[in-house]
Amino acid sequence: MDLVRLEQIIVDGEVHGPLNENISQFMGKFYWYDVLDGLPRLIDQYENKIQLVYMDPPFVTGQLFKFQQPMGEEGWKGNRKYLITHTAYNDIWKSGRKAFLSLMNNVLNYVHRLLSPEGSLYLHIDYRTSPYVRILLDEIFGEDNFLNEIIWHYRSGGRAKNHFSRKHDTILFYTKSSQYYFDLESVGIPRGKDKRNHMKQQVDEDGRIFWSIKSGGKEYRYYEDSKVYPSDVWDDIPHLHQRNPERSGYDTQKPEALLERIIKASSRPGDIVADFFVGSGTTLAAAQKLGRKWIGMDNGVFALHTCRRRLVEGNDHLAFRFHYGIESQCQMCPRV
Repeated sequence: MDLVRLEQIIVDGEVHGPLNENISQFMGKFYWYDVLDGLPRLIDQYENKIQLVYMDPPFVTGQLFKFQQPMGEEGWKGNRKYLITHTAYNDIWKSGRKAFLSLMNNVLNYVHRLLSPEGSLYLHIDYRTSPYVRILLDEIFGEDNFLNEIIWHYRSGGRAKNHFSRKHDTILFYTKSSQYYFDLESVGIPRGKDKRNHMKQQVDEDGRIFWSIKSGGKEYRYYEDSKVYPSDVWDDIPHLHQRNPERSGYDTQKPEALLERIIKASSRPGDIVADFFVGSGTTLAAAQKLGRKWIGMDNGVFALHTCRRRLVEGNDHLAFRFHYGIESQCQMCPRV
């Protein structure tokens, strides 16, 4: 089967037929493919070339996840009476966890081949599969290339009664090699004016405000305009609430701030960022805004629809290509 059954090029929000590959200001490609059908097809063109892969695969939750489609002007204004609810994707694994792990083993082997020697993988999962996937990653990427188990802690509604409430996801951060690219400076935030502990506020000889504390006969200074850097617990990025303007109607949508931090830390402008379980398209939208090229893949019709709409709305005179590999559904491709 050829890689491209049907193509569309979107330039400045306008849809065109197949064009020459050398598109002016070419930004990214979306592959509407099942992941195990699509990934092998990327090897010839992208092996050892992708700088960053973020993936948020199904979590084996046993649930159906929804996409809410606004209808008419009232729907787009947020009136919930004018929403149609569809199934976005099925996370019910009838064959159990083994089927999921078999899928992920194949996916992660392809990801390892696609990553550049300086590249990184951020795999977003939760308590259900984290221990098992960590073993797969150690085997494929090597234990020495594990950098962080990032905890994304969020405050969302609902409290458990029979156990402590589960309010975090896990993001496993691995690199292709020891020669990886990482820029912590890009994700630092100004310390600010808030008083910290028992520190004293002072002004140095250059007029810069700092907080100081003495310990063991030494003075430690923390300047107001210096940066604070994230640890491996991220509790400063909130979960998207239902009325957040970022919301696209896709149940499992992640906030752009989460992806912006990952993309800034592990890629440079012009690098290729990829997501092979695209879902609502947050990775692609954030990458595009930050000047990275992107590759996305998903087999869901509502993932395709949501990504197209988000990328067109965020388009700043850029061109991107959509490859439709699911032949039986090509005639159903939703229009922006």
